[in-house]
Amino acid sequence: MLFTVGSCVAVNDYALVVGKLIGHGKGGYSYLADHGGEPVVLKQIHHEPCAYYSFGNKIEAEQRDYQRLLAAGIRMPKMLAIDLQQERIVKEYIAGSTILDMVVSGSSAEAYLPQVREMAAQAKAKGLNIDYFPSNFVVHDGELYYIDYECNDYMEEWNFENWGIKYWSRTTELEEYCRQNGIIHSI
Repeated sequence: MLFTVGSCVAVNDYALVVGKLIGHGKGGYSYLADHGGEPVVLKQIHHEPCAYYSFGNKIEAEQRDYQRLLAAGIRMPKMLAIDLQQERIVKEYIAGSTILDMVVSGSSAEAYLPQVREMAAQAKAKGLNIDYFPSNFVVHDGELYYIDYECNDYMEEWNFENWGIKYWSRTTELEEYCRQNGIIHSI
């Protein structure tokens, strides 16, 4: 479901005015929204097919994964509200650039590698992997935030050093992703 800019949406006690679309991932659409003058993120779960990932109940997974990430100590936006029936989540908005935006624009993400490696260690200690793709990380006041709630049981092949790091600089993998998704023709 896509919302239009200016539409009003309720998520439990949160009355929101929808702003611009800020993300479209394999699980949902994320919008910058306004709640009483405060920016928040409204995520609407979608059920579009995804060739490379299998889902169960997405909204319940978001709720469960949020709790798992809290227990692991991962720095992330607070979940402010969840509506299981309408499949909507309201999150704290973390202002800043994503690591993907930084790398695509020619900046280096090297300064944030210690922080993502610390998150990876925290996740691994709880038997988890987070989605290390660089669009899932925002830098705010020098601190790295994981802005997605997705996590999976730990598997060595999907950890940061074996998979995620391939997308945190101008690599062949990132260049191919950008070409396939129309971000830019070449980085």
